[in-house]
Amino acid sequence: MGGSSIASVFLERVVYPVRTAVSTVWGIGTFTRTGQFGDGREAAVRDHVLANAEQGNPDSVLDAIDRFARTRSNLVNVGDEKGLLLDAAVRRANPALALELGTYVGYSAVRTARVLPEDARLISVEFSAANAEVARAIIAHAGFADRVTVVVGTIGDGGDTIRTLAEEHGITEGAVDFVFVDHDKSAYLADLKRILDAGWLHPGTIVVADNMRIPGAPDYLAYMREAEGTSWRTVEHDTHIEYQSLLKDRVLESEYLG
Repeated sequence: MGGSSIASVFLERVVYPVRTAVSTVWGIGTFTRTGQFGDGREAAVRDHVLANAEQGNPDSVLDAIDRFARTRSNLVNVGDEKGLLLDAAVRRANPALALELGTYVGYSAVRTARVLPEDARLISVEFSAANAEVARAIIAHAGFADRVTVVVGTIGDGGDTIRTLAEEHGITEGAVDFVFVDHDKSAYLADLKRILDAGWLHPGTIVVADNMRIPGAPDYLAYMREAEGTSWRTVEHDTHIEYQSLLKDRVLESEYLG
């Protein structure tokens, strides 16, 4: 390997991840409150995608976001390594209707939409209106504006968003075939139970949950382990935190048994 290649690998695997991790830690308080890091990275990745990714090419859009996250500013989307697990789970579910909790900049929505069956649709719920605006632009650039709907709200807002999803977006009893959970980690279990109470799932629905190790959702993990073989069947995928290979993470893929 030549000197320039070694330097490039060192930059991408050590320097860039450390730099972006520091910037992420610095802005985590703002992110917790607002859904954005406060340094403009979410709008910047939108502009980067619109300028550099081929319109109508979802793989080009994903590549542009991955490159931005590796070399400029860290993003809290599922990322390329864990994204492969998401892709495979969506294909296994073969959903007509998929639901996502946590849109952020639309990365996982694009990943999901590109492997959905023909005529299937995805509804993504995002609490930050600013993130929703960014995500809609990226999703449209990928060519999925007609298949992906971003709804501003939260499942735990007292019922408003659940009513909106039911009345305006046609989520009915037993209609949801796939759920991706990647929003407020402390709300994973409570929001899953709200969805169960609404009756939207059916036996065979697949629910994928990110970040089981970092930052973790211990009550959700405990719930799935306790329900193993009775109401859920779960596979635990060991992987890494997005855009680096040092910190371990875990993704849960759970099939609802009814």
